[in-house]
Amino acid sequence: MDALTPNSASRPATPVPARVPLPYWVRDFALVRPAVITFAVAATLSIACAVASYWQLVAARNDEARARDARDAARRSYVYVESEKQEIRAYQPLFVELQRRHFVGVENRLDWVEAIRLIQERRRLLPLTYEIEPQQPYKIEGRLATGDYQLRGSRMTLHMDLLHEMDLFNFLGDLRQQGVFTVQQCALRRTAAAQAGQGGGSAAASPAALPAALSADCTLNWLTLTPGARRTGGVR
Repeated sequence: MDALTPNSASRPATPVPARVPLPYWVRDFALVRPAVITFAVAATLSIACAVASYWQLVAARNDEARARDARDAARRSYVYVESEKQEIRAYQPLFVELQRRHFVGVENRLDWVEAIRLIQERRRLLPLTYEIEPQQPYKIEGRLATGDYQLRGSRMTLHMDLLHEMDLFNFLGDLRQQGVFTVQQCALRRTAAAQAGQGGGSAAASPAALPAALSADCTLNWLTLTPGARRTGGVR
């Protein structure tokens, strides 16, 4: 068989490469492998614990901030409620009085008409006439904080025959006890009978039998704070 193989004897032998010695830190790694594994596990756990602690700290600070905001909001609400209670104690008597005078609430013209009739009878005034226009929002100079209420007004034109000026002043003074109004304008004039001179009437005669010395034409604005009124154009 060897003779059939050509040049088998003349082939050179393949050289075997020499082994390079491994570095000592690779060659001796088996000795420190348990320590390295233990260190890696410990380092991983330490980093995980540090990250978890950091996020817990952030969450705790966020909870603290929310709790502080809630505390401040509760404190502001408490101060606001206490302030409102003090304002209610201070202004409730005035509010009740304004309700009694029909300034706060729904407009009640029947009360005004009845009040005018009673004042006329009690003061024994000469006949008077008046006309009340429809109510509408009332505008004033500047700003007025009315909350859920709206200031509304009804214009009333009034004509009175007077024996003297005090009849008008007494009438308006008594009328202020029944409501809140502003006097937009008022004009006093002497009548023709007063200018011509009074006749010899009896001092005990009734006011209706005496001639009027003056006449008054006034424009009043009855005011009402109406809850939940719709805001539209107004009168002044």
